[in-house]
Amino acid sequence: MNNAKRTVLVTGSSSGMGRTTVLALVKKGFTVYAASRTPENLFDIQSEHLRPVYMDITDIQSISETIGFIGQIDVLVNNAGYGLVSTVEDVTEKEMFDQFNVNVFGILRVCKAVIPKMRKQGSGVIINISSFLGKIGLPLFTFYNASKYAVEGITDSLRYELKDFNIRVHSIMPGFFDTNFARSNLVTNTKTFKEDSAYAEMVSTLAPTIVSQINEGNSTEEVSEMILEIIENVDFPARKTAGDKAKKFIPMKKELSDEDFERRVRAYYDL
Repeated sequence: MNNAKRTVLVTGSSSGMGRTTVLALVKKGFTVYAASRTPENLFDIQSEHLRPVYMDITDIQSISETIGFIGQIDVLVNNAGYGLVSTVEDVTEKEMFDQFNVNVFGILRVCKAVIPKMRKQGSGVIINISSFLGKIGLPLFTFYNASKYAVEGITDSLRYELKDFNIRVHSIMPGFFDTNFARSNLVTNTKTFKEDSAYAEMVSTLAPTIVSQINEGNSTEEVSEMILEIIENVDFPARKTAGDKAKKFIPMKKELSDEDFERRVRAYYDL
């Protein structure tokens, strides 16, 4: 099909991977609806084929109104998300709920709204932007880890549910990328980061390292190129890693026992 006749909806489009992705898709001729809670941040790049739209993935009414307005959707890229940095001991009920409300329930809400359109069209592609932390754990990122493990489970199950309707479902598991994630999309628990926290030593060792690895990470173009490849290649694998850290740790996780892998991670991050 001519790309000009194909419509893509990308959530979390106002910065980072989302912004890079919508630009790459438009360059290839797709019509792109760039969804965000701050669509004004996309006004500088809007065009006939790049249309910023307001959508809050925690609000089913907002999702329904936006998707109803768009009409045809050939590809959905679930990119919106953020990371909570907290110990299990310190986390609040609201922090726990909010992490899953965006990273997990948000994806489910958007899929629930888009799938009927794709099913009636007889085709579609759903791409979930997950994380390599959807396959491995790190301390202080328990809730982000758990949310991304859930995204991997959603991807696996939807592949079965939607196969008969000619709807493909994939996940991309990025490592650390040079985006606004560390600056804007990490939420920290106050108690965990206090100087007198029981976890102060771990925080002082791990948190700066992770932030540095994110800020010095791979280019977001790697993810946008992979999204384009998924759309065009009907035989693309169910999931694939992107970025140096993901390509290092995911194969290692498969090769080693859980205990040996844990020892490697402890040594790597000086835990």
